Amino acid sequence: MIKSINLQKIYSGKCVLNIQELDIPAGQCLGLVGNNGAGKTTFFSLILDLIQATHGSITNNGIEVSKNEEWKKFTNAFLDESFLIPYLTPEEYFYFVGSLRGMTKEVVNDFLLDYKDIFNDEILGQKKYIRDLSKGNQKKVGVIGALMGNPKVIILDEPFANLDPTTQFRLRKILKTLAEAKDKVILISSHDLMHTTDVCDRIVVLSKGTIVKDIQTNPETLKDLEGYFSDHIESEID
Repeated sequence: MIKSINLQKIYSGKCVLNIQELDIPAGQCLGLVGNNGAGKTTFFSLILDLIQATHGSITNNGIEVSKNEEWKKFTNAFLDESFLIPYLTPEEYFYFVGSLRGMTKEVVNDFLLDYKDIFNDEILGQKKYIRDLSKGNQKKVGVIGALMGNPKVIILDEPFANLDPTTQFRLRKILKTLAEAKDKVILISSHDLMHTTDVCDRIVVLSKGTIVKDIQTNPETLKDLEGYFSDHIESEID
């Protein structure tokens, strides 16, 4: 479903991403892991056409993302707070995102009921602008917004960061349920190896912009990844 071929991104003469080929089929949940500066966010930004590749291409369901915007109709993402609209309340934001996906306010309200435990009475009905929410609650708004409209592709960068432990486990359960349905491509980048290996059925490890591991998850994956990162201490800046 998502394919990258001969993909490179170069900044000021430095190659920060160099992926010869990566094929992510429909129905797969892929976890992208690596130290800071490994190229995770760069890769996601290229998939979403937020930046232009220096060389190579990415296709999403057969559509080259830099040449045709049709992929946006079935792709949702949340990378960071810049994806939010800070002067809206959470409700206004959800209604706006829902309208882009053809959802009425009533449908949006019904959708949000399923995430009452995630919101924990701190987001909806509080008459607060998104800019006034904590980082953790902003993350909740962005991640849940990315699930709206039954997208075929969901891309989440560090979805567990800034969340309290209870919310992390609730979110892990939500993402795992979505992944088990096998009807979407879900891409997750995270420094949290435990949550990522539990949710994802495939793990790709990036180091300095290149793929160094591409494995199907199994009961030993978490231990193997912990061993890899303990043995490969890198000093990088994302």
